[in-house]
Amino acid sequence: MSNRPYQLVEQQVDQLEEKIKVHRMRILKLVLAVAVFLLIVAGCLYYIYENTTYTEYQVLERAERSDSDGSRFEAFGGNILKYSYDGVSCLDTGNRQIWSQTYEMQSPMVDICENYVAIADRDGKRIYIMDTEGPRGSVETRRPISQIQVANQGMIAVLMQENGTGYIELYDRDGNYLAEGELHTKKMGYPLSIAVSNDGRKMAVSMLDLNEGIVKSTVLFYNFGSVGQNEIDNIVSSYSYSDRVIPKVEFLTNDIAVAVGDTGMIFYEGNQKPVETQKIELEQEIRSLFYNGHYVGLVYENENSKDSYLIDLYNTKGTREQQIPFSMEYESISLLQNDEICILNNLECSIYNVRGKLRFHSNFEEDIYGLIHQSGHKYILLKEGATEKILLK
Repeated sequence: MSNRPYQLVEQQVDQLEEKIKVHRMRILKLVLAVAVFLLIVAGCLYYIYENTTYTEYQVLERAERSDSDGSRFEAFGGNILKYSYDGVSCLDTGNRQIWSQTYEMQSPMVDICENYVAIADRDGKRIYIMDTEGPRGSVETRRPISQIQVANQGMIAVLMQENGTGYIELYDRDGNYLAEGELHTKKMGYPLSIAVSNDGRKMAVSMLDLNEGIVKSTVLFYNFGSVGQNEIDNIVSSYSYSDRVIPKVEFLTNDIAVAVGDTGMIFYEGNQKPVETQKIELEQEIRSLFYNGHYVGLVYENENSKDSYLIDLYNTKGTREQQIPFSMEYESISLLQNDEICILNNLECSIYNVRGKLRFHSNFEEDIYGLIHQSGHKYILLKEGATEKILLK
């Protein structure tokens, strides 16, 4: 009997399998070609998005707003915090009130950490604690308040001064007393600044010592957890710097802190006992400081240049990532929610991305109080008497 029919079937099967392989390869090449094309298009669109400077905007929504004298604004929990001498309120982007708290303060100061906010009267004795849903508690201190810091669970640290002695007190989110400590000037120096980590576990204090006719600054780190309980006064690390004044310490993240002085900037890192990781010497006097959880920005007078000012932008490791010159006279400078740099005066606004590209610039006919990023090209513009949702174009 002949095997020829079986051979024909085998050949046909082999040919069919080859055709299927060729067909699959063509589909794969087509899919890869489409994917590459889409990546190129996406890259081009992203490049255009990142390198386009917008000078106009479209008003998508507008809500009229009535403000008292001295009103100031902050982004808070996806909404807007408005505070002044006689009260604080939380508003949505349509200017609808979510909650409010009345008070009387001569010089209100605010600190925000995630979903909690604390507001106090500088040199007064009253503190109010709120979260995104409304007022939580209040504190009346025994001594004049110099500075407040709030953690992400609502714990409050308060720096106070009286008769040449510094005092630090801690309270929970409902205003209940937790702990206190004294910072004696003769022993430790004069307290200039405090900072609390987001979780409230660690605290940094900058001290200025003028004893013995020399200038010395010391940065102390406290740990209120189990590690700190084994140390004297909960102090887990301490760093001293001669001939240097450090008026500002701040926790950038839970475990990274920065101290900014007149001649330098120092970064620290540590989950339990922060250690010095980077020291940066500065040749010019700092004009402004701004920061968030990702960057620290320093502004200097820009000598020998047509641009009036220069921004040095550092990451949380202390590496300078960008220098950004600009000429606009400004009243405030800050990092927005998407890490863009917002420069404002009452009638002008500039936005730069972290690569130094000017993203937006415009002049206004009405006073502007602030800008909040929402998503993409959309922002909330806080103008005199109105809140506007805008789209850059």
